[in-house]
Amino acid sequence: MQKLFIISNESIFKEHDKYFCDNIDLKSTPEELNKKFEVNIIARKSNIKRTFNIELTKVKIFSSIFSFIFAIIGSVFDKNSKFLVISISPYTFLACLFLNIFGKTPYVYLRSDGYGEYKTILGFFGPIIYHFMFSVISLKSKLISCRNYILRGKKGDIIFPSQLDKDWFERVKEKKIDTIKLLYVGRLRKEKGIFSLLKMIENKNDFSLTIVGAEKNYKHIDQSNVFVHENVSNKERLIKFYDDHDIFILPSFTEGHPMALLESLARQRPVVVFEDIKHVISNKKGIFVTKRNYKNLLEVINFIKNNYKKIQAEIKLNNLPTKKEFIKKMVNIISNLN
Repeated sequence: MQKLFIISNESIFKEHDKYFCDNIDLKSTPEELNKKFEVNIIARKSNIKRTFNIELTKVKIFSSIFSFIFAIIGSVFDKNSKFLVISISPYTFLACLFLNIFGKTPYVYLRSDGYGEYKTILGFFGPIIYHFMFSVISLKSKLISCRNYILRGKKGDIIFPSQLDKDWFERVKEKKIDTIKLLYVGRLRKEKGIFSLLKMIENKNDFSLTIVGAEKNYKHIDQSNVFVHENVSNKERLIKFYDDHDIFILPSFTEGHPMALLESLARQRPVVVFEDIKHVISNKKGIFVTKRNYKNLLEVINFIKNNYKKIQAEIKLNNLPTKKEFIKKMVNIISNLN
């Protein structure tokens, strides 16, 4: 079986020879690809307990950038090995450079708009730093993305990531709205817009917000209308969160192809996004756009509440991508890499 090295900037926690991450994609995608390739993961080391158990044994994690790069160099000597680099960061940027030096052409999988993320995190200089890394990497790498605009005119394969399987479409529950319950599933990160949302709804009582995705050591959020839960690894429990809430809200400043949005639509729950990421709507029904202010947000929520049954009927018409389709496309792309 051909070796596939998956190189990620994500942090992985090790305990009793088991490996844990907080990004479901870093668990699910390698596990599925391992059915077609001999998958080896190279990633950063975390000292914090993570949520999802990666059910693979060939995982190497490193606490310094030097040991990380040495591992990359050590992986190039298998002539038949292939490389999939996930996202662009200083770690993965250096990984691509060394792979190129040793004559390897990696696939670089861009899951979101790095320009937007770096601007949110680093301000003015963020896009400049990302542009340099992206420009260098795109010269001698093959690109995969979930959106054409993320490629910035560069040639690349387009895929539609998804974690949806048959369980997500079964036994969808009807929902009667009384008090509005919003749900956010994702990381507590600045670029995800969650802190901006929390500030916006502070001391407001028109609805409640449930957050699912906090790390073990998250900073306590003290707002009477906000309920915080740690990351959920159990699919049935995660589905129940969607079923128990009325509207999914995605406050991100930048997104490529948010899988939580697909999960919400699979459970026939309407979605609210902000203008920054209105491109995620595409041809999908049941997604509504708000300005980043409380007045407009409340107007959109009330519109959904007053038209809930009709909106749910429209959501049923969506043709959502599935995990099976996503993995099949990834396998075909990687298999064709010379």
